[in-house]
Amino acid sequence: MAHEFELSKEIELDATPEQVWEAIATGPGVDSWFMGRTEIEPGEGGRGRFTMFGGTETTTVTAWEPGKRFAYRSDENPDGLFMAMEYLVEGRDGGSTVLRLVQHGFLGDDWETEYEAMVTGWDLYLHKLAQYLTYFRGRPVTVVSAARPHAPESEKAWAAIKDELGLAGTVREGDPVRLAVDGLPPEDGVVDYAALPDFLGVRTADGLYGFIHSGPKRGNVVVLGHHIFAEDTGQERAESAWQSWLARLFP
Repeated sequence: MAHEFELSKEIELDATPEQVWEAIATGPGVDSWFMGRTEIEPGEGGRGRFTMFGGTETTTVTAWEPGKRFAYRSDENPDGLFMAMEYLVEGRDGGSTVLRLVQHGFLGDDWETEYEAMVTGWDLYLHKLAQYLTYFRGRPVTVVSAARPHAPESEKAWAAIKDELGLAGTVREGDPVRLAVDGLPPEDGVVDYAALPDFLGVRTADGLYGFIHSGPKRGNVVVLGHHIFAEDTGQERAESAWQSWLARLFP
């Protein structure tokens, strides 16, 4: 049975409305902070594509008011399920911008788990948007995605991840991190988002790194969603290195 839902979020960003628009309404902008890869054909009626782990969702732009309002709707599944998004952009005195989003549509039988994941997931990705606009705005990005299904449950999985990153005990924003992945240059950074047992975010001089544990209801999958802004990063090399990192951590 389909279940109707709606959720809303709001965040103030240290950027102009034009800069926020570029980040939410263009493919390269969205790729700089959101999961997967996004293509957007500008203008009302334009088509969009979101691709992640080999699956693609197609959308249609339903509102296009540059610097003010952007909305789109996914193509409807045979069972009637769809998602729709609306972003409202409002400039503030001093050069900052308030971004409001509303997501609504219909979810399937496991709607409660899906809804909870979206609510907490938006907190992570809106934080990542703010980090991108503050530290990396305008820099070309390499998107790195990797996943390890059937990983241990959250306590054991996070213990392994924390140990690899040089973290111990309760993780807090600002804690120092060391990224050491075979085949990639080592990097020092800091925790910039701590919401265990679900999410951990790390910021370095050249990247935003996201570590996600799906929890037992969604199969104990560990997902990596990294955004790397170093110019010499090879996407295939980086993705292969991080996938090997996951395989070594969770054999």
